[in-house]
Amino acid sequence: MKLLLDTHALLWWLADDPQLGSQARALIADPGNDVLVSKVSLWEIVVKLRVGKLAADIGEITAAIQRDSFTLLDIGIPHLRALSDLPMHHRDPFDHLLIAQAVTEGAMFMTEDRHAALYPVQMITCSATIAAG
Repeated sequence: MKLLLDTHALLWWLADDPQLGSQARALIADPGNDVLVSKVSLWEIVVKLRVGKLAADIGEITAAIQRDSFTLLDIGIPHLRALSDLPMHHRDPFDHLLIAQAVTEGAMFMTEDRHAALYPVQMITCSATIAAG
């Protein structure tokens, strides 16, 4: 299975936060799954660091992504094309691009964002309940 982690799912994984359920944790840890982390998430983290909404070290985060053998996903033209076709159910530009990437990459989007279910994306919640978008 191919998983694209939402930014909070990534942060919960790295912090061993209990908000990331055991089933979701098992999916991320499964070496048979391809876990994607988008550069969009890194951008979102840096933005939140700069405005004081998050305390983290971007160097440690990128090192952990590499250590955990996650695939770092660039932003490509196909992602932007998919983004241009998405409806505007809410206003978070980071979520929009992550959803477009999940659709384009054929990945399950792992998130707790209640708005994600409004989009045409396959998703799995951080408590690991599978839902089709």
